[in-house]
Amino acid sequence: MKFDRRKFIGSAASAAIFPQQVFAAGSGARLPASVDAVTLSGGTTSLGKAQLQELAGALNGSLLLPGGDTYESARRIWNGVFDRKPALIVQSSGPADVMQAVNFAREHNLLLAVRGGGHSLAGKSVCDGGLMIDLTHMNGVHVDRQRRVARVEGGALLRNLDHETIPLGLATTSGTVSHTGAGGLTLGGGIGRLCRQHGLASDNLLSVDVVTADGKLLRAAEDENAELFWGLRGGGGNFGVATSFEYRLHPFDDEVLGGAMMYPLDEAAEVLKFVNDFSARAHRELSLSGNIVMLPNGRGFAVMSVTYSGDLRKGEKHIRPLLEFGDPVRKGVKRASYRSLQTSNDRQLAKGRKYYMKSGYLPELAPEYIDELIARVEPSPQREQVIVMTQLGGAIRDLPADATAYAHRYGEFDLMIGAAWDDPQHTQANVDWGREYFAAVQDYTDGFYVNSLMDESQDDVQRNYLGNYSRLVALKNIHDPGNLFRMNANIKPSVSTG
Repeated sequence: MKFDRRKFIGSAASAAIFPQQVFAAGSGARLPASVDAVTLSGGTTSLGKAQLQELAGALNGSLLLPGGDTYESARRIWNGVFDRKPALIVQSSGPADVMQAVNFAREHNLLLAVRGGGHSLAGKSVCDGGLMIDLTHMNGVHVDRQRRVARVEGGALLRNLDHETIPLGLATTSGTVSHTGAGGLTLGGGIGRLCRQHGLASDNLLSVDVVTADGKLLRAAEDENAELFWGLRGGGGNFGVATSFEYRLHPFDDEVLGGAMMYPLDEAAEVLKFVNDFSARAHRELSLSGNIVMLPNGRGFAVMSVTYSGDLRKGEKHIRPLLEFGDPVRKGVKRASYRSLQTSNDRQLAKGRKYYMKSGYLPELAPEYIDELIARVEPSPQREQVIVMTQLGGAIRDLPADATAYAHRYGEFDLMIGAAWDDPQHTQANVDWGREYFAAVQDYTDGFYVNSLMDESQDDVQRNYLGNYSRLVALKNIHDPGNLFRMNANIKPSVSTG
């Protein structure tokens, strides 16, 4: 499959047999004589026992090698399509461990992946045969209630963030699945239920601590390393390993108006047209999407998903036309806990299932777009299918396109075409379905959400950053001229490192 084009050149490194599992400082565990690993150029290198011992001894966390449950758990990511096996995993306990791991990867020219929440659609959180930095244990969240600021470690999940902020009557924009990593979501921009009201997750950043390719820990903010701060807000993981984030918080009541209105599939065109028309007058406090769902049993639905996070009395009046539209088979919009909505997709999008998804920004839900989208929904026992059109705008447009690296401030909807399945025998057929479906509607789109990167080309990535790309390349030349951080929507440096 094309997914595994970095499948290890002879899987010697990833399949090596080591009776040991975890090598922590002072553990006394015996290291193997050597480990073969994949380099940035795609070749192999042998890491000797002394080199491994030096790395293990420098860590407060753990060095994991193939064999055993700890290694297996660390390498498994959200999208079960990817079954990659790093030669070694550094399970970091803090920024100092990250610095050690980055230095080791650079000095030995190792292919490097960084796992925060492990939610990369394209499997970029893990590599075959290289070194993986695992931030799982760096998941703390500290809230300064007086300043309305949350400090969040690089491995924290959205549920960790919401758990600490919501009970204090505070919140910031996060995504829509609670086991997503806060760091990866934010570095790619950060679309979520509150983005029309408060801007993208990255728009609410105050600072980022990041370990760059030279192994230095830098603070990036408006008043320090400002250009790097600009690039981190939408430029993904191209510039280093983000070990902590500071977010601006907003007063927030956990009670919102939220849920879904479900309609028969044969009413999908009318539902999506209504979503398009209503979106033009939607309040900023309203997060609205029009969706098509097709289950493996052949049952399909059109769905309007709603979250209103402002004054509920005003909200009830504002969304009344949504609640009164058509003849739904299920009315599920009511007063609800925001945190319950944030976890409502967790089971459907569970870790370990197999996913293929593609994203593109739409200027509107024009009738011809709607007809094409609906016509290509076809029942299949091999997969669940979902077509999601999430309204953007609102506070996202308060900033110009060059205010941060995130350039797509003016898209009206984020279109996402997705398939989910469990049986690996159906993977190729489902991937082919997703590619063909998106290829048929791609001309309606303009760019894509980098957090939905799947199998886009390097040219696609370059075009996607619009007028910000050359500035991002200049930043890459400074902080990662050797392109150590390439497991991402990659911005290639233009300088030669010899």
